[in-house]
Amino acid sequence: MKTFNLLLSSINDVKDFVNIVSKYDFDVDLTSGRYVVDAKSIMGIFSLDLSKPIKVEVHSDDCEKFMEELDKFIIK
Repeated sequence: MKTFNLLLSSINDVKDFVNIVSKYDFDVDLTSGRYVVDAKSIMGIFSLDLSKPIKVEVHSDDCEKFMEELDKFIIK
């Protein structure tokens, strides 16, 4: 499992993020405060506080290509 933080600052960012995550068959969870949603659910993401960084949990050990695609959203 891999964990990192990201920031989705616009509607287009959320749409692009969901399109990327949906291409992969492993589970990805987003956590904001006490809420956890499926990263493949656009409605779930919009229920989170997008003004703050979101914690991402990738349930796979083989996710290098996935991480490269998400690089523009990841907080370093």
